Order: sequence, then C-alpha cells, then structure tokens
Amino acid sequence: MKKTVIIGASTNPSRYSFLAAEMLTDYGHEIVPVGIKKGSVSGKPILDLRQKPPVSDVDTVTLYIGPQHQPEWVDYILGLKPKRIIFNPGTENDSLMKQASRQGIETLEACTLVMLRTRQY
Repeated sequence: MKKTVIIGASTNPSRYSFLAAEMLTDYGHEIVPVGIKKGSVSGKPILDLRQKPPVSDVDTVTLYIGPQHQPEWVDYILGLKPKRIIFNPGTENDSLMKQASRQGIETLEACTLVMLRTRQY
C-alpha cells in the first residue's frame, strides 16, 4: 500500500491528523507520523519534524499544518520526493503547490479522510 507521511501528526484524538493516522492504518497504508509533539499514534512513534527525519519511498505527504507554519518546512516536504501532496482543508498554499508541481509532484486540495472513505486514496 501507499507509504504516507503525516506532517502535523498529533496524539490528540480530536485532531484530524490523528483520525487520518488511524484510518490510513485501518485501510492498510503504512504511515510515518511527523510532528512537533512527542508521542505515538496508531502504534507508530511521532518523528520530530524539527529534526527533518529522512523517509524513503514516500508515495503521499498529507499536510495538517497551516500555510503560516509551512515555509520553514517546504524544503523538507519537497525533499521527501513524494508522488503527491494532499493539502487538507486549512492547509492550502498556492506557493507550495506551484513549487511541488514544478518538481512533478501531484498536488490535491482534498481531505484524506474523505478520499479514504470514498476509495479515491
């Protein structure tokens, strides 16, 4: 299945990034949660975003950090060389979308949860 890096992963069950981690796991996708708070989600440790952890063979990056917090992570996100980036509601960023497209990365303004439920993931 598709390896998905969750940028903005959280241990808080009321956060959409938490729900996405759970649902991606339930649907059989490998997840790599990355965030700024320690902990784990769906049995996986949350890697420290500030350390820009290397991740190979990334199919999808799903974003859960707002555009105001994205600039310092743009090089990291693009450096993961994902096939696509999903900009979940509230994370849309025209500049990052254009940069990703120029590198041949598909960009989607969509909701990971809806995509999974409707079998579009």
